[in-house]
Order: sequence, then C-alpha cells, then structure tokens
Amino acid sequence: MSDFIYLPLIFLGLVILISSFFTVKQQSAAIIERFGKFQSIRHSGLQLKIPLVDRVAGRLSLKIQQLDVIIETKTLDDVFVRLKVSVQYRVIKDKVYDAFYKLDYPHDQITSYVFDVVRAEVPKMKLDDVFVKKDDIALAVKAELNDAMSDYGFDIIKTLVTDIDPDAQVKSAMNRINASDREKTAAQYEGDAARILIVEKAKAEAESKRLQGQGIADQRREIARGLEESVMVLNKVGINSQEASALIVVTQHYDTLQSIGQHTNSNLILLPNSPQAANSMLNDMLASFTASNQIGEAMKNAKNKKKEE
Repeated sequence: MSDFIYLPLIFLGLVILISSFFTVKQQSAAIIERFGKFQSIRHSGLQLKIPLVDRVAGRLSLKIQQLDVIIETKTLDDVFVRLKVSVQYRVIKDKVYDAFYKLDYPHDQITSYVFDVVRAEVPKMKLDDVFVKKDDIALAVKAELNDAMSDYGFDIIKTLVTDIDPDAQVKSAMNRINASDREKTAAQYEGDAARILIVEKAKAEAESKRLQGQGIADQRREIARGLEESVMVLNKVGINSQEASALIVVTQHYDTLQSIGQHTNSNLILLPNSPQAANSMLNDMLASFTASNQIGEAMKNAKNKKKEE
C-alpha cells in the first residue's frame, strides 16, 4: 500500500526534473523570467532552469530576416506608383533584451519607418528619376531605419527597392512612347539605307555611262582610223578624197542593207532602198563636196583680198 503512495511523488519528481532542462537552437536566444521578471538570456545548447520558478518567456531568432513592404505614393509629375522595399535585418546578439522587451511588433515599426521615408523621398522625384535613383531611396531608408531600430536591438543589414510599378495607364503610355521612338529610329535607318542605295545606284549608272561613252569614243576613233586608211588606199589608185569619201559611204550603205537582210525577223525599213538610191546618193555627195570646195575657195580669196587692201 505504501508503494502506491510514493509512485505519484516519484512521477512528479521525474516531471519536475525533466522540465528543468531545455534546449536552445543554433542562431537563436531564449529569454528566461523568474516569477514574471527578467532573469537571463540563454543561447544555443542544453540549458538548465529552476522548475516551477523559471520559465522560458520567449525565443528570438538571430538569423537575418527579410521584410517586404509595399508602398503606394505619388511622384513629382503626379504619377501614382507602387514600390516594393525589401528590408533585411537581424537581432543584435548583445541586445536581445531590448529586442524582446522594447518592441512587441518590430515588423510594424519597420514598416512605419519605410512608409515615412519613401513618402518623403519619392514625391521629390519624377517617375524616370525614381527608376534611376532607386538605390538612393534604398540608402535613405537604410539610414533612417538604422538610427531608429538600433535602440530597439535590431541591425538593418540592407534595404533594396526590388520593384517599381507605375499605374497601368502610365505604363501603357510609356510603352507607346518607347514603341514610337523605336519606330522613328527604324524609319531613320531605313531612310539612310534607301539613300545610300540610291547614291550607289547613281554612281554605278554614272560609271556605266562613262565606260559606255569611252567605248563609243574608242569605237568612233577606230572607225575614223579605218576610214582614213581607206581614203589613203584609194588615193594611191588615183581616186581623190571627195570621190573616196563618197565611195566609202555608198559601200557602208550596201553593207547596212546586207546586214538587215540577214535577219529574217527584222522590221527595219531603210529609206530610200531602191537600186538607184546609191547612184543618187553618190551624185548628191559629189555635188555637195564640189559646192563646199567652191565656197571654201571663195571665202579664202575674199580673205586674201581683204588683207592686200
């Protein structure tokens, strides 16, 4: 009977003994209170407390934590914009007491300071400047938070402006502006390309015409040289220059007729093309040469007479 009386006492003793021990995880701290009053701070490992007297009032993580704050505010050019500010912070190991007892809701405190700084800085900037100077905004938030939160046992590691989201209509307008600028640039490049193509084509045509003219000039030079040689040959057999020139023209006339006759599908008609045409052409040319010589002699005689007077 006496054994049954001691069993509850033994069990109670074991429970009290076991409750005297507790563990604290790595990178965390436990706050011990005795009868509701702060007693000590325990760090990682197996810890001992007085049963029924001491209790673990709370635990704080010493790891780096992140709080994302979304703020909506207005810029200098009256554009509403939403900013996402990420705050990385941790509890200072030597100030666990301040972090636990001075602030009940540190997230709310940090959020309030972020709102205050962002809504003081962004209205001074235009929308484009907000994108360009987002690092300046982040530094201003970090400086303000460090001054305010260090007294509460928190260290602000870094602040980042991770997102800038203007109003939907403003984004649409910005996209249209960017699209218009790109189209303008594309049109300028296309115009430059077309102008270069026209210039190069004109240069090519000019070069082609120059070479064509040079070829024609060379051809005519050779023809003239051939005619000159033909006249010299005819002069050797007693035919004067006028008769030789007329004979050459008549010969070229018949050569042309022969060339036309070789092409069955030719629609070219040479006028006059009768057999008497060559004889008439020869007589006309001889008469023309004779008249030309007479006029030349008359002008020469008149010029010499004038000099004698």
